[in-house]
Amino acid sequence: MGDLNQNNPVKISGPALGVSAKYNFNGYVSAKLGYTYGSIGGADSTSGNLQTRSRNLSFMTTLNEVSLTAELNFLEYIPNISKSLFTPYIFAGIAYTTFNPTASYQGHTYNLRELMTEGQGNAYSNQAISIPYGVGFKYNFSGALTVGAELGYRNPNTDYLDDVGGYYPDKTKMSPLAAALSDRSGENTGVYTGVTGTQRGDGRARDTYFFFGFTISYTFISQKCYY
Repeated sequence: MGDLNQNNPVKISGPALGVSAKYNFNGYVSAKLGYTYGSIGGADSTSGNLQTRSRNLSFMTTLNEVSLTAELNFLEYIPNISKSLFTPYIFAGIAYTTFNPTASYQGHTYNLRELMTEGQGNAYSNQAISIPYGVGFKYNFSGALTVGAELGYRNPNTDYLDDVGGYYPDKTKMSPLAAALSDRSGENTGVYTGVTGTQRGDGRARDTYFFFGFTISYTFISQKCYY
């Protein structure tokens, strides 16, 4: 969710892969340290809104996220020990993410952050802090093996995951490449609508992204679990 996807909170735009280590305090509460590598992107050209299509912006960025979350099971769950073979759960925590939006233009890929496409005096930070939160479901597949599914949202403290956040700059004060990637509205029609000072983004203060995944984990059972 962001300036290039304003209405669809479950739009999947790229793959992701993650690893994690979790400590179970008991059958209900655990703490998890995780790393996720993902990719998100968007293009105005795919929008159903004519005004958005006319803007004609696009981006792609990889996400490198490290998170620390607390997980709460609805049912007591210890693989191969507890009576519950499954449980829904919720989680929340804190995450650190790096990103670097790029765009393709005339057969080449360019780093949008370095071009400062909204006329910023300095490039915005490519790091963000967020609070991941979500829900999941886990099932004791066999022995100490657990399979599950999880959906988690992030609302990082940046509006530039997609390089769009403010207003159209004065293109006469930019390099030709930065100006071209700042306002792409006339690439197909020859009529450019990005007037200096008019809104380029959607006016929201932050972008949002989510990870949806299928999980598999192995639990190392200690003597304490039997009590």
